[in-house]
Amino acid sequence: MALNEEKFNRLHVVGDRLLIKPSSIKKTKGGLLLPPGYNEKEEVQSGYVVKAGPGYPVPLAHETDEPWKLNQQENVRYVPLQCREGDYVLFMQKAAIEISFNGNKYFIVPQQSVLLIERDEDHF
Repeated sequence: MALNEEKFNRLHVVGDRLLIKPSSIKKTKGGLLLPPGYNEKEEVQSGYVVKAGPGYPVPLAHETDEPWKLNQQENVRYVPLQCREGDYVLFMQKAAIEISFNGNKYFIVPQQSVLLIERDEDHF
C-alpha cells in the first residue's frame, strides 16, 4: 500500500457528510469541452463520492430515567445515508467546503445538498 493511500484511508467522514472528488470534464449543452476551472463558481457541481459518513445518529431508547448511569460504551446507531461510495452526484456548491489533500481537490458536502444521484454498480 502506498503511503498516500494509507494516509487517505485514515480519513473518516463525520455524520451525514460526503467526501466528493469533483469531475474534471465539463461539457456545454452543445458538447463543447470546457477547462476544469471554468464552472468552479457555478451553483451546481458534480463529482464522485469517495467516502461517506455513517449517517444521522439516532438516540438510543433508555429504560431508565437516569441515562448518565448507563454504560458509556454502548454503540451508536445511525440512519444510513442514501449516497454510497462510487455514486456520481450533483450537489449545491454553496454548502460545499473545498479541501486539498495530497494535491487533489475534494469537497465535503452534507447529504442534504445533494440534488441527484447516478449509481453505477460497476464504476468502483
